[in-house]
Amino acid sequence: MDRLSLIGAVLAIVAIVGGSVLKGAGLAGLWSPAAFVIVIVGTVAASLLQTSMRTFMRALKMAGWVFKPPAHDHAAVIAQIVEWSTIARKQGLLGLEAQVAQQTDPFLGKGLQMVVDGLEPEAIRQMLEIDLHGQNARDLAAAKVFEGMGIYAPTLGIIGAVLGLMAVMKNLADPSKLGHGIAAAFTATIYGIGAANLMLLPVGNKLKTLVTAQTLEREMIVEGLIAIAQGENPRNIEARLNGYVH
Repeated sequence: MDRLSLIGAVLAIVAIVGGSVLKGAGLAGLWSPAAFVIVIVGTVAASLLQTSMRTFMRALKMAGWVFKPPAHDHAAVIAQIVEWSTIARKQGLLGLEAQVAQQTDPFLGKGLQMVVDGLEPEAIRQMLEIDLHGQNARDLAAAKVFEGMGIYAPTLGIIGAVLGLMAVMKNLADPSKLGHGIAAAFTATIYGIGAANLMLLPVGNKLKTLVTAQTLEREMIVEGLIAIAQGENPRNIEARLNGYVH
């Protein structure tokens, strides 16, 4: 569990709710079904128009990374690669065959299998980098779904406010309805700007950071597997891979 993300989410709620109470608007002032439909539903609709279903579903799946990000233990990965290099120097590349079935990461398992099969190092690099870049592109596209929502939400909030003011203009003859009508109109603006700056844009940026970390780890794995295929000294491999950590 990412405690900072959890604390941030709680503080975001406190900021909006607490601010509304302290300003005298109260909790009731934050509730507006019309604003919810215009801003939240409208933002989702705009996102669906610009995004493929596969990318959108990937974005929903990745949203959980904000609170429970994928584990990246670089030290453990380096230790594993160094161990494999030691086995390969003592028993040959075929000595690693038993290790392939034990891998839970498909990327790592595929790369290790290619090393065991005796493919040329350059061929291994090319195939793994194709997989790496493809996955990186898909994950970044999914992260940008939330960035797109963060762009649309404030604009839709303004649309909601304008629509609310249009409704207020129809009741100018009844001053008792003006104050409540204007307050309700600006609720949509709060929804739009609040959702964008306290949720959607931060989530998009957090996911891009996590994707970058995952890509860095996979680049390290590629270098390590290539070094094993080339028969490099385990100590040299460890020193090279430690550069990715520092």
